[in-house]
Amino acid sequence: MAVLNTAVSGSGGHRVSWSTVFAYGAPGVAVGYMNLMLSLYVMKFATDVLLIAPALMGVIFMVSRIWDAVSDPIAGYLSDRTRSRFGRRRIWILASVVPIAATFVMVFAPPAGMTGGALTVWMGVAIIGFYSATTVLLVPHLALGAELSPNYHERSRLFGIRHAFFTFGAILALYSFYLLISAERQGAEAVRDRAFDLAILASVAVLLLVGYAFVKLRERMDYQGRVNEKPFQAFGDVWRNPHARLLIIVTFIENVGSAAIGALTLYVAQYVIGAPHWAPLIILCYMVPSTLSVPLWLPLSRRFGKIRLWMFSMLLTGVAFGSMFALPFMESIEFRLGYIIVAAVFAGLAAGCGGTIAPSIQSDVIDYDEYVTGERKEGSYFAAWSFVFKGATGVMLGLTGFVLDFSGFVPNQPQTMTVQIAMVTLYGLFPLVCYVIGAWLFSRFRLDEAEHARIRAVLDARAA
Repeated sequence: MAVLNTAVSGSGGHRVSWSTVFAYGAPGVAVGYMNLMLSLYVMKFATDVLLIAPALMGVIFMVSRIWDAVSDPIAGYLSDRTRSRFGRRRIWILASVVPIAATFVMVFAPPAGMTGGALTVWMGVAIIGFYSATTVLLVPHLALGAELSPNYHERSRLFGIRHAFFTFGAILALYSFYLLISAERQGAEAVRDRAFDLAILASVAVLLLVGYAFVKLRERMDYQGRVNEKPFQAFGDVWRNPHARLLIIVTFIENVGSAAIGALTLYVAQYVIGAPHWAPLIILCYMVPSTLSVPLWLPLSRRFGKIRLWMFSMLLTGVAFGSMFALPFMESIEFRLGYIIVAAVFAGLAAGCGGTIAPSIQSDVIDYDEYVTGERKEGSYFAAWSFVFKGATGVMLGLTGFVLDFSGFVPNQPQTMTVQIAMVTLYGLFPLVCYVIGAWLFSRFRLDEAEHARIRAVLDARAA
């Protein structure tokens, strides 16, 4: 088993090969597709096709994400503690793939005669199962990215490509949205049949791509066994790390603000803009800049610093979505459509920056933990951030369902101005407030390139 070189500088050297970068990003194509399908379409599939009440689906999503948040620390800590000839991370990534494929098909294939409480339970088991299985993949996968290179800027390249692969998978999902929205004209059965076919194709893809990554990637065997045997102490180290603690707070605020965006995009396209068939184009205008801008953010992060660039992405995200609060007050469909497309492009640029820079900065924080404790617990750290992300998301998704119900939402009917304002408040105004607060707090972050280089020099000297 190959072992990655450990005698490297924190600021230079150790460029990861393109074959490794490609293998690391490959699972993201399938998982990005699946995640977007659940984030953007399942709520609408459930309310408009399966006729499940929005509040019930809100509860399912809330419970699933809260449970998912609880399972993240478990998956992260166990992957940190794992010892095997395949390494700490890949064995978990491989174990996740069959449950991911099976539960994804289950989401889109409820039995035709199932209704009422039984159908709600089926969807609850499928959605909770899917998010639990993806936790087993995503937390070790993020942790593995932090281990592939200790270089301050090379990490941005790794996570930037990872973000691009995940977003490319999401772009592929847009064509599926088009097919499913088109099938809605033919009735619920046509939507069910098409959704099942697409779910099977996605499940085959995830099996192949995760298998390829498992075979191609290698891990640092010297990291095995370097974690505290007491899980609560390990997570206590995360909270005691001042840099990690600030990121946890910022992550929570950001994701409380943004959680409803994914769930409401199709609703906004149909019920606010009045152009449901343009929804894939709107999302595409977000996804394409998010993917293609990754090469732009890499040199900019070297010039302006990762910290400033991530702050910029937070503010740009807030302004882009905040401006969408004005949509219900615009008179023509054409103007509303053009307006949201322009806003989506700027939001996509910000997402490309955040997806590239954020996990790179998080990896630097893990190096600070090794500097203080002598341990390597990437899984615990990324699990902590994921815990906060999913907990905030679960709470807001639950709130979104209740807000739709109590504002008077009626599926497949024109909505009142009260319902439209409720939608764009959650979709635009609330994210703006949260992202501005998050950027202000993050301005206090102090682990910059110079400080990281000092820490890496100490760690490299210890290793030598």
